[in-house]
Parts: sequence; C-alpha cells; structure tokens
Amino acid sequence: MSYERGIAAFNLQAPDEIPHTQYITHPAWLEFVQKKQGKPNAGWTELLDFDYVWSVDGPDWARGRWTDMGHAIFQADGSDYRLPKVSPFQNLEDIYNLDIVAEYGPIDLDEQTEKYRAWCKHALKGDYVTSGGTYKSVVSFAIAAFGWENLLIAAGTASDRFGEVLNRWTDYLMTFVQAWARTDIEVYHTHDDMVWTEGSIFKPEFYRKYVFPNYKRMWDCAKDAGKKILFTSDGDYTEYIDDLATAGAEGFIFEPLTDLELVCQKYGQTHVIMGNADCRILTFGTKEEVYEEVKRCMDLGRACPGYFFAVGNHIPPNIPIENAEACMDAYYEMRKR
Repeated sequence: MSYERGIAAFNLQAPDEIPHTQYITHPAWLEFVQKKQGKPNAGWTELLDFDYVWSVDGPDWARGRWTDMGHAIFQADGSDYRLPKVSPFQNLEDIYNLDIVAEYGPIDLDEQTEKYRAWCKHALKGDYVTSGGTYKSVVSFAIAAFGWENLLIAAGTASDRFGEVLNRWTDYLMTFVQAWARTDIEVYHTHDDMVWTEGSIFKPEFYRKYVFPNYKRMWDCAKDAGKKILFTSDGDYTEYIDDLATAGAEGFIFEPLTDLELVCQKYGQTHVIMGNADCRILTFGTKEEVYEEVKRCMDLGRACPGYFFAVGNHIPPNIPIENAEACMDAYYEMRKR
C-alpha cells in the first residue's frame, strides 16, 4: 500500500510504480492469499497492495421504494440466487410525479456531514487514497428505484417528464455532495451506470439535457471544496468521454467495453485513468492470455501519469484462482515505470 504512490497519480505526477486498485468478491481467493502470505486476518487492501480504496454512499436502501432486480454479486455455485421481485412502481404517473423527499426522507446537512466526518476519522488512516461519493447518482438511481423496464418505458414515453425526475433526484442528492465537500476526503467519486454494454441507453440529447448537467452540479460543489472528481460507469461510455470531461470529471474508471486506448490518447496526460483489464479473460482465458491482457493495459497506461491498473468490472468468485494469481503476478512484474 502507498498513499504517496496513489496521491501522486491523482496529482498526475507519474509515480515510479504504476498504482492499482481492485474490486473483488472472491472469498476462496481471499482465503488462498491469506494462507500464502501468512496473514489470516488481512483484507485485500493489505494483501494486494492497493493504492486507492473507493467508497460511495447515498440514501438509505431501507427508506422508500426500490425495485429488486435480483443480484449482481454472486457465489460461484449460485447458492445465493434469488428471483427479481415485482416493482413497487406500477404506472408511469407514479414515476413522473414522484416526490423524492416524501419518498426517501429529508436529509439534514449537518447530521450527514457529521456522519461522513466520523467515517473519515477511521477510513482516512490507511496508507492509501480513499474517496467518498455517491452510488445511485443519476441514472443509477432510476435503475435502482424503477427497474429497467419501467425506466425504459418512462424515458421513452415522456422523456422530459422523466428527465425532471432525475433533476429532482439530483436536488435531493446535493445534500450528500455538500456533506462530503465538508470532509477531509481528497477525491469525490461518482458512480453512475449511465450506459450499458452497447453504449447509450438514451438519445445523446437526453444525456446532454438531463444527465451531464446534473453531474456538473454535483462536481462543481465538490471541486469548489478542493476535491478531485472521479467518475465510474459500467458499460461503454466511449462516445461520452468528452462530455464527462467538459462536465468536470478529472478521472475515469471503466470496464473493458470503454476504449482504453482512445481515452489514453485523448486524456492520458490530463486525467486519472483506472482500468480496464477484461474480467472475461480472467474467467475463461489461459494464464498466458491473462498475462497479455495485463500487458495491454500496462503498455497503454505506462505513459499516462495518472494511470491505475484495475480489472473491469471486478473479480468475481467464478474466476479461477490460478488466473487471478496470474493477473496480479503480471501486474507486479510490469508496474515499474
């Protein structure tokens, strides 16, 4: 772990070693690495030498209505599988007329600030960079609240009315952003799954009217407090990389669907970049193919002063342990600049 290495990359100062971070949900591999290193109580941050650990927060899942669509984090044997549930939103008017504060509860800025400051007292002690931020930021809110089918029907039937729902949600979310802005975090992280594997969910005009302006509102608030802005979305957001930069993003995390080479070419000298080794290669490939995938990323990122290596989307429990090990071995071999 190295805070110095991580913050140097966030400041575009090209540390001597390429930093990295991961998101891992692989208990069998964790046990394997703990035994190998003789550290039975250590977590991933220590075991794999993370330089950045992300954390995002937001409204309480226990408040208001959310649509249960099943799960994305899973056990390798499927033992935790569950079927989606019927959405609590049953008609379009219910969506368009949603009163955000009445549904999800009022948030007191001072109380939220104290909650985050208390979290920071513990979280910021580690020898790595830690961020705060929001998870259900704009589009991800709509996915989580309404479910995919309702979201698509609502956006397609009356896009402006649906966009106003996103505006009202951002009004609500601004209290969380303002609270983070009052803390000692150095990086503000927005997670928002605004696209899917084939790119746009909505027409580009919708993004530019209702999504990116809301990002800018949040990011201006955090930047005014001196925070660096990091953005994450699943899917392929290559076509919107310029819009995100214009809105104020200073760093990007993305899956292998987004074009790492293009992003490095356009923003490699001015922005933080995290990614984007393909977890499908780790899952189904040989150790040699895993090595080449790590090399692809490291070769592209090496000349970028703010580059962090990471696997996209994450390292789930069905990845063979030998391939997960091969990935990290390759990274350690190549991380010297």
